[in-house]
Amino acid sequence: MGIYSLDEFVNKTSQQEKGEGLFELENPYLLEVNLNGTIWSKAGAMVAYRGNVKFTREGILEHGAAKMFKKFLTGEGARLMKAEGKGAVYLADKFKTISVINLENQSICVNGNDVLAFEPSIKWDIKLIKRIAGMLSGGLFNMHLSGKGMIAITSYFDPVTLKVTPGNPVITDPNATIAWSSNLQPELKTDISLKTFFGRGSGESFQMQFSGEGFVVIQPFEEVYYTSRS
Repeated sequence: MGIYSLDEFVNKTSQQEKGEGLFELENPYLLEVNLNGTIWSKAGAMVAYRGNVKFTREGILEHGAAKMFKKFLTGEGARLMKAEGKGAVYLADKFKTISVINLENQSICVNGNDVLAFEPSIKWDIKLIKRIAGMLSGGLFNMHLSGKGMIAITSYFDPVTLKVTPGNPVITDPNATIAWSSNLQPELKTDISLKTFFGRGSGESFQMQFSGEGFVVIQPFEEVYYTSRS
């Protein structure tokens, strides 16, 4: 960043009001939520806040028994936190890049570990990836987000979107897959011959195959997930 006087440093790094609405990116790695009501965020993502804000970890049965069971299966990555009140909440997840998407009665599937925040108007459900859950380490579930409102998702470095067209499927490393069209159903693909070229090269190579018409969002990084039952 360079060498500054104290006043120069404070002025250069001061938070700026950009007037972008509920979700406002302070920089690529820090999201400001101009809270006046309620939002849901990834548990542990809050790094600072001001104002009259109450934080509550999602209740065990708050979203029904079915979601509770799915959350138990998927572990740490599905845990949510509710922020209520009026003020400013600052969210971040490691040094991941944050993308804000405004859904207009649309839907998207996002890797559960990459959901940073969403408005309460957004409907969501946890989807276990068919045939993949339990074969690799954590993170192999996704959240189906739909409706009208803003969501914030994360990725290591800038995400890249690949188009999926009929007869031209896209095959991805699960650890590099961020999101995809809600109409696409990823399938497990294994190829022992690719184990030293695709993925982490330990045992069989597990990949996700997307067929049909839509898109897949990837990051230029293989993220290793860890689950927790505590």
